[in-house]
Amino acid sequence: MKDIEASLSALRDRIREAELAAGRPAGSVGLIAVSKTQPAEAIAEAYRLGQRDFGENYLQEALSKQEPLSEPDLVWHFIGPIQSNKTKPLAQHFHWVHSVDRGKIAERLSEQRPAALPPLNVLIQVNVSGEASKSGVEPDQAGELAAAIAELPRLKLRGLMAIPEPTDDVQSQRRSFRTLRQTLERLNLAGVDQLSMGMSHDLEAAILEGATLVRVGTAVFGPRQTSR
Repeated sequence: MKDIEASLSALRDRIREAELAAGRPAGSVGLIAVSKTQPAEAIAEAYRLGQRDFGENYLQEALSKQEPLSEPDLVWHFIGPIQSNKTKPLAQHFHWVHSVDRGKIAERLSEQRPAALPPLNVLIQVNVSGEASKSGVEPDQAGELAAAIAELPRLKLRGLMAIPEPTDDVQSQRRSFRTLRQTLERLNLAGVDQLSMGMSHDLEAAILEGATLVRVGTAVFGPRQTSR
């Protein structure tokens, strides 16, 4: 658990330095601690150290952690692929869903969001690298999906998300993130201003290109656990 404290401190320093390098104010970039395959105890320790936003990729694993973690200001983000038959628990148990990539999924999330809860915050996943294996709409299709989501009463469109093809080349990283930022700018929708992009290896490039949320797992919790 001491490792989490040191890791979070170092990561927050990285984010602050990247904000400064980009000429952006401190605190303009939010951190989502990606806790997939990590135990609930690790999340509880990060929470004790001030972390509030946590990202999960696997639904059943996430639900098993949510039960013992009942702090009212803990915010759950779903960042993995969405199966149509899993939308109901997503709508019921998460605050944000980052990986909406088709109208059918959006409709189901809206229909299944409990009336007692505020509208579900959603982001459209965009395939900025053109990889056949990746989920996400093409950049020029994001506007159509955004318009469809805007008509759904139990969803609140907040922005865009991307998982670019991994590369160590900083200029290639920036090009992918720039594509997402430019796609958001073309939408030009009031209140739709979040860019969920950047992970442990490329968050500096993402922040230079306008990321408002970075999703970081290994640099917070260490290596992934081997079973889930």
